[in-house]
Amino acid sequence: MTTTDTASGPTSASNADTDTDMASGQAPDSDETAQPTAAPTPAATHDRGVHGYHKQKDEHLKRLRRIEGQIRGLQRMVAEDTYCIDILTQVSASTKALQSFALQLLEEHLRHCVADAALKGGDEIDAKVDEATKAIARMMRT
Repeated sequence: MTTTDTASGPTSASNADTDTDMASGQAPDSDETAQPTAAPTPAATHDRGVHGYHKQKDEHLKRLRRIEGQIRGLQRMVAEDTYCIDILTQVSASTKALQSFALQLLEEHLRHCVADAALKGGDEIDAKVDEATKAIARMMRT
């Protein structure tokens, strides 16, 4: 039933603590994995219709479920009045995991979307480079 949480390892202990959350959270998890795929589609302007991350989509979803487990672990730590520094350590680990995911996604975007625009040439390459530059700037601010 909770295959997404068992893959995340440490959060499997929290599954027993939050069965009611997991029962109600299971449906939104599957909806959430469908929604992010649908949301970026209108913004995509390349002709292929396939995003740069499509080859690793399952791996990315598994990684995001692990990160989600870390965040649920943070909620549990706060609920259980865990020592502040221990929570901050976990926040740091969660942040690093998200940053690592973002970097991987950026690399795939450059290799697929920007490279495709470079092959086509014209104004499209300038637009893709500007878009990637702005994304890198946003990542550096966080």
